[in-house]
Amino acid sequence: MAAGIQQDISMSNESPTKKSQSIEEWEHRLDNVKVNKQDLNRLVMNYLVIEGYKDAAEQFSLESGVSPSLDLESIQERMEIRHAIQSGDIDTAIGLVNDVNPEILDTDPQLFFHLQQQRLIEMIRVGDYAGALEFATEEMAPRGIEHPEFLEELERTMALFAFPDMHKSPVAELLHASQRQKTAGELNAAILLSQSREKNPRLPELLRLLTWSQEQLDDRMTYPRIEDFCSAKLVVRDGDGNIVDDAIDSTIS
Repeated sequence: MAAGIQQDISMSNESPTKKSQSIEEWEHRLDNVKVNKQDLNRLVMNYLVIEGYKDAAEQFSLESGVSPSLDLESIQERMEIRHAIQSGDIDTAIGLVNDVNPEILDTDPQLFFHLQQQRLIEMIRVGDYAGALEFATEEMAPRGIEHPEFLEELERTMALFAFPDMHKSPVAELLHASQRQKTAGELNAAILLSQSREKNPRLPELLRLLTWSQEQLDDRMTYPRIEDFCSAKLVVRDGDGNIVDDAIDSTIS
């Protein structure tokens, strides 16, 4: 009897066999999904407009026949602000934002702190340590006292001083281009929100949804999945995680 109970427990602990779908079957399923081309064009235009790619939006409008949902002049303003931040010119960016709407920074202390943090990073980047220390002490520390939630980020930024080679420090990511892009993206979203506009493009949200969907499906079956969204190649892996050869060159058309 004990042996029978042990066998039942063993059987209940076994993982169910995953279903498997070949790349041919998967591509056949994809071919049966009909997507309106104009919907795709609007999705691309939505991304270009919200991210502030004015020239690309104009060209894409000519090629696709889809009109931008925003006035192109407002895109130009946001593009100039983004360019200033990505060039490390935070003073110019703040001036341009105030020209658009001075209330944006007045009513969003976190955004203003992140712009000041980026200014501090840029001062450290060019070696203006005395100016950076004075700026952190006189401008940023009082804001940290007023808003304690900012103190950790300020401390991380000031940690750049502690390492002879900042680019090899634990906080070196603050010097990466992605940090500027993060700050520019936050400011861009705030400007759009102040104009009662959609602040996040839909395309990245759809990609995140696709990633989540694949993760859910991974537990249930083996199937051709997209691992590189730039190439959109369908990849099938065996039980050991190796790519199956016949799936390497398959791409969603």
